[in-house]
Amino acid sequence: MARTFYGKLKAARKRKDLLALAKVAVHSEFGVVREAATAPLAAPLTRGSLADIPFDNARQVPKHVALRRRTEQGWMPVTAAEFAKQVAETAKGLMQAGLQPGGRVALMARTRYEWAVLDFAIWAAGGQTVPVYPTSSAVQLEWILEDSGATLAVAEDAATAGVIKQAMTIVNRDLPVWVIEEGGLEQLAQLSLGVSDEALAERRAGLNPQSVATIVYTSGTTGRPKGCVLTHAALHSEAANLVALLVPAFKAASRKDPSTLMFLPLAHVLGRALEIVCLQGRITIGLWPTIKPDEVRPELESFKPTFLVAVPYFFERIHDIARATAEKIGRASSFDRADRIAVKYGDEQMRWLLGRGKGPGLGLRLAHGLYDLLVYRRVRAAMGGNVRYVISGSSRLDARLSSFFFGCGVLVYEGYGLTETSAAATVNPPLEPRAGTVGVPIPGGGVRIADDGEIMLRGPELFSGYWLNEAATVATMQGNWFATGDLGALDTDGYLTITGRKKDILITSGGKNVSPSQLEDRLRSRPPVGQCMVVGDGRKYVVALITLEAEEMEHWLSVRKRRLDLPFAELAQDPELLRQVQAAVDYANEAVSRAESIRAFTLVEGDFTEENGLLTPSLKVKRYAVAEAYAQEIEDLYAQ
Repeated sequence: MARTFYGKLKAARKRKDLLALAKVAVHSEFGVVREAATAPLAAPLTRGSLADIPFDNARQVPKHVALRRRTEQGWMPVTAAEFAKQVAETAKGLMQAGLQPGGRVALMARTRYEWAVLDFAIWAAGGQTVPVYPTSSAVQLEWILEDSGATLAVAEDAATAGVIKQAMTIVNRDLPVWVIEEGGLEQLAQLSLGVSDEALAERRAGLNPQSVATIVYTSGTTGRPKGCVLTHAALHSEAANLVALLVPAFKAASRKDPSTLMFLPLAHVLGRALEIVCLQGRITIGLWPTIKPDEVRPELESFKPTFLVAVPYFFERIHDIARATAEKIGRASSFDRADRIAVKYGDEQMRWLLGRGKGPGLGLRLAHGLYDLLVYRRVRAAMGGNVRYVISGSSRLDARLSSFFFGCGVLVYEGYGLTETSAAATVNPPLEPRAGTVGVPIPGGGVRIADDGEIMLRGPELFSGYWLNEAATVATMQGNWFATGDLGALDTDGYLTITGRKKDILITSGGKNVSPSQLEDRLRSRPPVGQCMVVGDGRKYVVALITLEAEEMEHWLSVRKRRLDLPFAELAQDPELLRQVQAAVDYANEAVSRAESIRAFTLVEGDFTEENGLLTPSLKVKRYAVAEAYAQEIEDLYAQ
């Protein structure tokens, strides 16, 4: 039960060895904390590469279940020995197909078991992986193929293979392409028969910590994507230090071996880092191709992970689905009370956990116990039933939502990082989290706040630079500090809070600086808001474009016995719906001053998606693209 979890957390906090894992040193200037650093927990990689991980695991723990693979029979175990064997076969097949040491392979597929096999096989063959989002267009892929100089390609299915062939036509290149769903790995296994084990071992031995492991292209919200060069040493440092920091505390508090179902795209650095963390830390992992809650929930129930890593959208949808379920059976008011109880209980438990309060009183405990039976256990069940920890990244999670989940018995850890930092640069320590912050520097890393508030990062997990783009590399580096373009502040204990994006800061005509992300994050946390964008640069006041979450609206109309095909123009004028959206706007405005608040909004038809070019693959709004697409709607808001 949830209350047992809180007790285990408290017991784990009494262990000084666990609390000592994230000791942070801070440096202040004129009474303001400007720098924070955490000592490394893992030794740096001094020889070899990430390619050795499957083979080391197979030698040391051959029967350990390294992964679970989704088949028609369910989630079937794959031992360390079995995984290493398939990696070796695929690597030798790539060698026979012409992959040279240092050669690059474009890998265009959704998150799936074969992705992990191919990633480690490319490394074992001495190559470098160039991940490509499966939703990329031929024009986007053309740039990546041309810039990276990839010599081989792997596609997930016929559709992605078609996009690769289109892109090859544009750049006038003819690359060998293997298609996963058309027996691509089996074909490579057949080719492997022409390569000896000794030849493969020689390829692996030719790698060293500073060898390039991967070139990961940024989302390209402005201009062409840049290729971030990540070495084996950088990715190893990220993975090894996170394993050393998180796994001991997770095991002590849950008393279960950690496992996770990963549904983030492996083309994104956060998903990629998790893949390496799990295989290096011998954490059983399953790979699933979609983040859509309705599609992933049955798999969570089947897989039953102990922790999850996701983006705020996933947690927002789990909360919204829980409320929608209650509303369908006429229990919306009960859920709203359960929501308030969970937030209050979560806040009180956190203060108790950190030694700053007595914990929930008797009345609150009784109310929580009732709603645990009615609501909270269903929230936990939606994540598989065994999840007690979730790590949220990519963008900011509303602090109230974090408290709600902790009240349900699921502790949320927020982190922060970029492609250039091999994923996480900061993370909340496992036994000392602070809601609303993204934690402290990961072990071995450092954070500095520049004079203008920009977040600067350093550490062994930092990238080597932008591929074939020295000018861009020089522009973002100040000595050994990387300039992120994000704005933030450090507290007295070295916890970082993100306050905005330097390039996204809006300056109203009255001279007021407004961080749109703070308003947008809070707006998206309230149904029926889908995506949104705050506007106001050079204007008298701030306004917002708001889309409606399709599933939420279907539910909203259904419980009110309204037509599901109601025209958008009519829906956008519905007084009840507008009041509900206004409540979400009011909630967002609570976090800012009057001058920064949203004064007007308009509902816009459709959604911001990656497919229509308004979202990046990591679900960040392309601000210029949205502003251009909805230019008239913006002008109409200011004409009111």
